[in-house]
Amino acid sequence: MNIPFYKYQGTGNDFVMIDNRDKIIDKSDLSIAKKLCDRRFGIGADGLILIENHPEVDFDMIYFNADGTQSFCGNGSRCAVAFANFLQIIENKTRFNAIDGIHEATISGEKVELKMGNVKAVEQGSEYFFINTGSPHYIEYRDNLSKIEIVTEAHKVRYNERFKTEGTNVNYVQKESDNSLKMRTYERGVEGETLSCGTGATAVALSGAIKYKLESPVEIKILGGELSIKFNQISENQFDDIWLIGPAVQVFEGIVEV
Repeated sequence: MNIPFYKYQGTGNDFVMIDNRDKIIDKSDLSIAKKLCDRRFGIGADGLILIENHPEVDFDMIYFNADGTQSFCGNGSRCAVAFANFLQIIENKTRFNAIDGIHEATISGEKVELKMGNVKAVEQGSEYFFINTGSPHYIEYRDNLSKIEIVTEAHKVRYNERFKTEGTNVNYVQKESDNSLKMRTYERGVEGETLSCGTGATAVALSGAIKYKLESPVEIKILGGELSIKFNQISENQFDDIWLIGPAVQVFEGIVEV
């Protein structure tokens, strides 16, 4: 079966997008995500996103990591908003459903602003933060960020006794300036370093608000560009009105045989 697809990227986080409102893809078949996301034998992407109808909001975003597992994805959500706008499902504002519930977003040109879920607790260790921003993120502040052997280092966390079953994303962070942080991310589900991670950038910005008293908005520099995080800090470890802001761009379209 030949299926139309579109490729989108948000600061280098790339996704295969399929309009699945007519249920042309069986979303219970996890092998499809693995096949399409394979960078040598498929289209190649960090994730697969299906856009489907939803009875209460504008659309349902079904997200798969490259290994077929499911989670919430911030950059994927921003790209889904851009795709829904391209499909004329939405105009400049939307409410849509994701695996973690209903989200709001706005779009203007290539810029998409996505409202994230509230963060009610932050775990702080002597050398780390652990924050769930729709997906779990382990955060360490390091010097010489560019010299870190990220897969080797991240595996020590990703596959330790605490995280080996459910997994966690692992982020290494360095302070750049008064309101800017630089980060690198190892993503579970991709099981490698990605050019960007929206939920990770959000978690890192909130950790910066705690560690360095950074004020909203916080600029996050990743390998694929820059993201901006707006938030309201209720208390040291609680945040609401959190927005992930950055570009979402259509790269190309094609037909794939499934």
